[in-house]
Amino acid sequence: MSTSMRLKRFGSKKRPDYRIVVMDSRAKTQGRTLDEVGQYHPLAAKDQQVVLQVEKIQDWLSKGAQPSDTVKSLLNKNGVTVTRTVQE
Repeated sequence: MSTSMRLKRFGSKKRPDYRIVVMDSRAKTQGRTLDEVGQYHPLAAKDQQVVLQVEKIQDWLSKGAQPSDTVKSLLNKNGVTVTRTVQE
């Protein structure tokens, strides 16, 4: 099973709130998650926008989870190094 880290949208209309989750890459966008590893609040103050559980993220990355482009950008901006591997 290949896993991916991606954003799952919550919140009301025009008030987005996202969770950074680990899911089966074939699952639906709002499907069942394997683990929640962080949160992203785009409307909050700059220092409170991203909350990460770094140990869980590193664990999932070591197991082969592939972050989406947006999640990879958020992780890199917050000091979590991500090296994307090409799967064949």
